[in-house]
Amino acid sequence: MLRTSASRVLDDSDRDEVLALLDSDPVANVFVSSRVRAVGLNPARLGGQMWGFGPRGGLVSLCYAGANMVPVSAGPEAVHAFADRARKQGRRCSSIVGPVDAVSLLWERLEPYWGRARAIRWAQPVMATSRRPPVPADPLVRRVRPEEFDILLPACVAMFTEEVGVSPNLGDGGALYRTRVAELIRIGRSYARIDNGKVVFKAEVGAVTPQACQIQGVWVDPELRGRGHAVAGMAAVVEAAMECFAPVVTLYVNDYNRSARAVYRKVGFVEVDTFMSVLF
Repeated sequence: MLRTSASRVLDDSDRDEVLALLDSDPVANVFVSSRVRAVGLNPARLGGQMWGFGPRGGLVSLCYAGANMVPVSAGPEAVHAFADRARKQGRRCSSIVGPVDAVSLLWERLEPYWGRARAIRWAQPVMATSRRPPVPADPLVRRVRPEEFDILLPACVAMFTEEVGVSPNLGDGGALYRTRVAELIRIGRSYARIDNGKVVFKAEVGAVTPQACQIQGVWVDPELRGRGHAVAGMAAVVEAAMECFAPVVTLYVNDYNRSARAVYRKVGFVEVDTFMSVLF
């Protein structure tokens, strides 16, 4: 029985216990784990707060509350505690994302206070692979160079707008998004095939831990779709990710995106979990 029914804000003194909990499911928790490993739990560095449920030494659940809200290993009692804190704090995130059971319950508790969401992605299969792709990789997919930022950025904006439904240039004029794109290029986690100054295929390795890494931002020029660029491009990125970052490569995809799911299966991904996203 838990000795507390309330959540608490964690700090760097909780880091080892937090990482142990995150490592219990390194695929589902890759995003949150990568943040904690990179910057710790100080809210100023983390870009938000990490909420814990359970006493010190007996932590059972987490919730990352930053630009995204992400519950981790959260059963009903923990979700209720996180929802209570989130309700009192008010909405500060642009999305809630994570395992479907926790997110659906969290949103059920928060919707009466936060109002309608802009969009809800009820089922997003989480896919993973730990083996080399069984299909040939595109030899022209490579790391994007810093001087190619202006070539890559329009493709990134197009991908984001197509996937999320709004432009990343809204609000701050796209400053934060441009910074993130540039940072992924700088640290060698942005990959693309660029032909004659035009992006044919692109993807990024958005989160990295010693156990797993997560691919995001997969995009093929609409004029060139249906020609095999996605399969060959993803094979190249998976090979690079396994060689450079982690032994397991993961991603999540909307359930209705049948073409993308087919591409990932051809590259060797299998479904291992289901996420849900609430977008504001």
